[in-house]
Amino acid sequence: MIFHTLGEYEEGRKVIMLLHGEFMPWQIWEDIAIHFADKYFVVVPELDGHTQNKESTFQSVEDEALKIKEYAAEKLNGKIDILCGMAMGGRIAATLAGMPKISVDYLILDSVHLQKVPALLLGVMRMNYRNLVKGSKNRDGKVLASCAKDFLPDRYLGEYLQMMDLIKENSVNNISDSVFSDFYYQAYSQKLNILFIHGTKGNESISKKCAQKMKEINPQTEIRCFDGYGQSQMAIFESAKWIQEVESFIEGHTSS
Repeated sequence: MIFHTLGEYEEGRKVIMLLHGEFMPWQIWEDIAIHFADKYFVVVPELDGHTQNKESTFQSVEDEALKIKEYAAEKLNGKIDILCGMAMGGRIAATLAGMPKISVDYLILDSVHLQKVPALLLGVMRMNYRNLVKGSKNRDGKVLASCAKDFLPDRYLGEYLQMMDLIKENSVNNISDSVFSDFYYQAYSQKLNILFIHGTKGNESISKKCAQKMKEINPQTEIRCFDGYGQSQMAIFESAKWIQEVESFIEGHTSS
């Protein structure tokens, strides 16, 4: 795991951390990171199994969360003011926020799956992931066009292909097995403000159920559903709108 930062960290300055989704380059957060750098120390981890300049292996969501916790303890005094994650990154964020000796004020979850996927569906997802990686490595035009439509702006194609060229098969298997495994919903501190964003297309029906479950366990959760949007579509392709939603949520709690 590699930690990319914007700005200078000094004690007392607030921190925002942005966790990317599965098979996304960390640069997917670029516009959002630049926007928040005016007010926050920005940290964008390049998660294991997704590194672009050296090989790394994704072991599990819990392993990623632990590495981030250790970084926060060493570099950030154990404090992340705003913790954001899309898809897989959101699962890591939800896990990290529940760990001891880590302080989080705002948890922003975007298109996150927090439940076990049936074996048959898991098999389909694993096959789709393998085909995605294989097609990307082989520069298959149809696969890359699908990526561009669903989650990959054209400007990040080079970084995406660097990442895909290095990803290992065991990382692909570990990602699907860990991200879509059972999740323990715990009651976080009531001081933790939670925003759960999801759409309505494709597998967003799963995110919807997870958002409702999160709110059941943590009533302070606010759910915002965007009709016609797919997984993390707003954050990736309409970053200004996503920023507006997140800032309105934070400002609403700051002023209350």
